[in-house]
Amino acid sequence: MVEWTGKFAYQQVADDLRRRIAGGEFTDAGQLPSLAQLQKTYGVTVTVARAAIRQLTTDGLAVSHQGKGAFLTPGASNAAQSADPVGIVTELRKEVEELRTELGELRRRVAVLEGS
Repeated sequence: MVEWTGKFAYQQVADDLRRRIAGGEFTDAGQLPSLAQLQKTYGVTVTVARAAIRQLTTDGLAVSHQGKGAFLTPGASNAAQSADPVGIVTELRKEVEELRTELGELRRRVAVLEGS
């Protein structure tokens, strides 16, 4: 899954995990995949998997407990959504569409009032 894009492999894994966290994938269990699962899923070394978890920990999205794994922090899903540029753009597009709809309704109401 990790490809040479000019971005570090651990950052690519962390970015994908952040997107998955934002999507609510891990909220039920509250636990992130193990290092072994990350290695298998992304085809990376344990060093890269560990660095990705460390990045999420630094970002405040997860806490790591030696021998137990990495767990989401409270509010991690919301924090991940606001850290994800794609999520932000999607949310902004939704807001703009709602504003356009409201503006159209206000224009119609003003036209009715001015016509009276």
